[in-house]
Amino acid sequence: MTMKLYCFGESGNAYKAALPLELSGLDWEPVKVDFFGGETRSEAYRESINPMGEAPVLVDGDERITQSGVIQTYITEKSGKFGGETPREAREVLRWVFWDNHKLSSQAGAARFMLNFLPADKRPEAVTDWLQGRLNAAYAVLNAHLQGRDWVVGDGPTNADFSCCGYLFYPEPFGFARSDWPEIDRWLRNIQSLDGWKHPYDLMPGSPADRA
Repeated sequence: MTMKLYCFGESGNAYKAALPLELSGLDWEPVKVDFFGGETRSEAYRESINPMGEAPVLVDGDERITQSGVIQTYITEKSGKFGGETPREAREVLRWVFWDNHKLSSQAGAARFMLNFLPADKRPEAVTDWLQGRLNAAYAVLNAHLQGRDWVVGDGPTNADFSCCGYLFYPEPFGFARSDWPEIDRWLRNIQSLDGWKHPYDLMPGSPADRA
């Protein structure tokens, strides 16, 4: 049975689920969520897809899984990939997934949305400036960790990599420049070199161009 991932191309959180699905070899297909049209806020979506009103959502038969980190864990359970090679590595993978969700992606997603998808007169400058400070601190932590490492944890790609890279391939400017962070840039090139890697706008339906 083909798994369905409810997602949209602009979502870095959805990319965290779509990329390991694509690289795992599991049978899946994307289902476009019209986020900008208000679909996730609709009563129908909350009743039939996700009562939290969010994407991504993975549907596999009777299983309905929300939150990107939980979806990644399910992909690992199904495929045996990306969860770490030892119990210690598995814990370290989770540590970085939780760190990313709190320190990196949450800030990057908010900054990118405000700076690119809100009208200029509705962008709260004080908030975006505060987010940039938080993001620069997170980039510094990740950049330092990657010195001498090809991957965030262990000797191959894991959910830690797929979580931390969730927003870092997007072209819209939100205060991140790969050239400013050489270790992160090298690591992102490692991810891009994986067989089957795709850019979020190529992997999932929906992009700013679709709304032009």
